[in-house]
Amino acid sequence: MKIICVGKIKEKFFVDAAEEYIKRIGKYTKLEIIEIPDEANYNIALKKEEEKILSRIKDNDYVVTLEIEGNSLDSLEFARKIDNNFNTNKNLTFVIGSSYGIGDLVKQRSDYKLSFSKFTFPHQLFRIILLEQIYRAYKINNNENYHK
Repeated sequence: MKIICVGKIKEKFFVDAAEEYIKRIGKYTKLEIIEIPDEANYNIALKKEEEKILSRIKDNDYVVTLEIEGNSLDSLEFARKIDNNFNTNKNLTFVIGSSYGIGDLVKQRSDYKLSFSKFTFPHQLFRIILLEQIYRAYKINNNENYHK
């Protein structure tokens, strides 16, 4: 499993939270975090970020883009998706775009568009939310005490 995200986590408390969830997820699956540098120039940002994202996606990756326009799932449905659908593919890849969004070519490459909310979240915080939900999904799927 990998998460491709635009931008770095800067605040220590977000770094600590990410490291903790990555460690917890490691009990269940190998997780790779790929950070794509964000672009400062809006006019070229999406195109450059898109090229960098696509270069990190393999042909056999099952790509889940995180988009406001995507499908909404609750935690149990997300866990079922990981267990039943996503795990049937060798390489599950989540993509978190930049504050400019996700380029059209990445959206076209997406196998599943997922929305966690109609809210807009800071990208650093959203990475933590995604990691927590992945961890929660594995706990649910293994009938372990965590989910309430």
